Amino acid sequence: MTGQEHDFSNLDRAGRATAGFARSPRLVVTVTIGAGIALAWFILVAMAIRGAESRLAGGVPGDALLKDLPRLPLPEFLDRFFALCLAPAPLAGSAAVLAPALILMWFLMAVAAMLPSAAPMIRIYCEIADTARIKDEPAVHPLVLVAGYLTTWLAASVVFAALTLAVYAFAASGQVLDPVAGLAGTAALAIAGLYQFSGLKQACLKKCRNPFSILFANWSAKPGRIFRLGVGQGVWCLGCCWALMLVMFAVGAMNIFWMALIGLFTLIEKQTAGRMASRAAGAILLVWAAALLLVSA
Repeated sequence: MTGQEHDFSNLDRAGRATAGFARSPRLVVTVTIGAGIALAWFILVAMAIRGAESRLAGGVPGDALLKDLPRLPLPEFLDRFFALCLAPAPLAGSAAVLAPALILMWFLMAVAAMLPSAAPMIRIYCEIADTARIKDEPAVHPLVLVAGYLTTWLAASVVFAALTLAVYAFAASGQVLDPVAGLAGTAALAIAGLYQFSGLKQACLKKCRNPFSILFANWSAKPGRIFRLGVGQGVWCLGCCWALMLVMFAVGAMNIFWMALIGLFTLIEKQTAGRMASRAAGAILLVWAAALLLVSA
């Protein structure tokens, strides 16, 4: 086929539009990632509304606002998923049943809050892939890179779910996703604050801020290598943000306002040079930890 392999003139308008969409990896990636992030936020907001309705006054900051939002009609399987995640503490039922729901919940949180901060890295890969295609060189689809990136966060979600089970197994009352107080909440904030000043945090942040050299140096036409490259980029992102995710224990794992704030801060932190943002966040978290410790004493 010479010159006709990309000729879709024989198709109708819908067929030509579909074929053109399929030939544009960047557009496919943009639509897919945008839809995934929007779906994750939709599910998490719906879960937060359910949680606010079932909690007593003063449970989680923002509950009063969420209670005024309309309750969205959802499929039965989502209602069952919400019921598992919003189980009362101490944990009722088998942890083996609750664990998959918590893993999915943390993964949705990662997609909603962390995937947007990876958009610049994915865009750079798309640009390199486009250049390769212009030169008639093979290029692996960007979604393979995204799949590798999300695989890292899926593995991290398993760890966060296990930590959730461990923490709330000792909770006196309330819901599984309610804020933890006392020493547990103080520890979560203190660890997150101290990590903001660490050399490991800055090393991971440097990698996240400069993905071009990593992507270019590890370029390959083999899907397996690009998948592993995505896993590696996910590891650097996890190295930047894992401690910030601990803050969700102190504010309530389904506190969507803090989730949005952490996601926005992560995006800003990765796009700005210097350590000012990291240190400011670390100082705020440490002061918060000290205040919580005093209040709980």
